Amino acid sequence: MRLAGKVALITGAGGGMGREAALLFAAEGARVVVADVRQDAAEKTAAAIRATGGEGLAVRCDVAVPEDNRAMVDAAVARYGGLHVFYANAGIVDRRPDGGDVGLERISLETWQRILAVNLTGVFLGCRYAIPAIVKAGGGSVILTASIGALVAHRAHNHAYVASKAAVLGLARNLAVEYAPHRVRVNCLCPGQIHTPMMEPFVHDPARAQDIIARTPMGRFGQAREVAQVALFLASDESSFMTGAAVVVDGGWTAL
Repeated sequence: MRLAGKVALITGAGGGMGREAALLFAAEGARVVVADVRQDAAEKTAAAIRATGGEGLAVRCDVAVPEDNRAMVDAAVARYGGLHVFYANAGIVDRRPDGGDVGLERISLETWQRILAVNLTGVFLGCRYAIPAIVKAGGGSVILTASIGALVAHRAHNHAYVASKAAVLGLARNLAVEYAPHRVRVNCLCPGQIHTPMMEPFVHDPARAQDIIARTPMGRFGQAREVAQVALFLASDESSFMTGAAVVVDGGWTAL
């Protein structure tokens, strides 16, 4: 029960890595606020938590909307009396439906702005409201989801996605320094090729899947649960002397 007595708020928790983290955090004793832009998906995750005896609250949140961020934090504090863990996991990618290249001349300004609004501004807004609540509760942990795209280039030229994730890593480091005196740790998760709905165009295309597997020293896609296990470590007191770190979960991709 590594999160016993803690209240955790996770964005993008209706599916993928966020859902796995929500289920795992609840199993480890946390009361979990499940935030997602899809209300039905958030409700399903919260229901799954409650079905196993945990406490889960679903809230709808478009992280690009300031008032939605304020409302989800207010909901966490109103229901559970405080906030100790904020996991900013929600994100989108600038990928064509077929998984193809979206280079400089292909991406529209509208798409560029939407990617940054969700992946970067959404993280900033979430932190703006969540961190003061964590400070008020006596401290805790903030986990920001970046990507290996924050560390290395992307061959499909997903410029907006890569730019947003690199900026999230920079934001995490700055926030870590600002809030260390307030007992708030801020770390960044950098997942690699993880089997989530976002990766479906690659997982189910034999040629693309084989290319990814061949470039990954561990020879496979990662699983969402494997990222959730690392997030659990960062959320728990076991990572008490870690802040400002980029924690890579990529099967060795960036080691090459």
